[in-house]
Amino acid sequence: MIASLGMYDRAETAAANDRFWARIAAGLRARSIAAPDRLTRGPGAYWPAWEDPALVLSQTCGFPYRARLKDRVALVATPDYGIEGCPPGHYLSVFVARSDDLRTLPEFRTARFAYNEGLSQSGWAAPQNHAATMGFQFHPSLATGSHRASAQAVAEGRADLAALDALTWAMIRRWEPEVAMRLREVARTAPTPGLPYIAAKGADAEASFQALVEAAEGLSPEDRDTLFLRGIVRIYPARYLAVPIPAAPEQIAQPQ
Repeated sequence: MIASLGMYDRAETAAANDRFWARIAAGLRARSIAAPDRLTRGPGAYWPAWEDPALVLSQTCGFPYRARLKDRVALVATPDYGIEGCPPGHYLSVFVARSDDLRTLPEFRTARFAYNEGLSQSGWAAPQNHAATMGFQFHPSLATGSHRASAQAVAEGRADLAALDALTWAMIRRWEPEVAMRLREVARTAPTPGLPYIAAKGADAEASFQALVEAAEGLSPEDRDTLFLRGIVRIYPARYLAVPIPAAPEQIAQPQ
């Protein structure tokens, strides 16, 4: 068995995530679903977990779900983080530049664009889909491996622009003010469905949904605040699959 909650797992949230998982696991077992005692962390919390036939529960991103996982996993639920300007269970990307770089978003069209990875909804797909509405593409200059690393790259001058998911940006502002103060918000994308909880194909998605709802409602106010968690909602697969898939980084030529 394997379970992971790696998408927003960091030093400041780890203990709250452990308590959240303990409640989820208890709810699953009460519904006759076996669950591991501990979360998997590190590299194994992502693709290895998502593709494991023994996956009990994990959180993935909307882009991996619609691009590769949709026929291989069960979509269980979506967390609602109460993102300003978004419907429940939705989120958006925030474009950030250095605080002294006052260009508007279209003026960054040939700038050095940092992105976490090419299968990220908030770091790659959302900014490219947003740029497409203005008639251009961002050119992939620096693949960083994480939103936090993208923010750091912009703050340090190794890139000019990055798109961070709104919750990661809120966490950076709360726990990494020395980075946040060197950045400014340039623009925001349109909302899309948030990062879904998934289980192995054939899992009892309804029972898992109820266990998640119960666990979220049972968290302490302090843990809910730490995790920015407002509740659990249901967003159906068609909503995820309707989001456009942009060109991959390797398909976009660098400007001459």
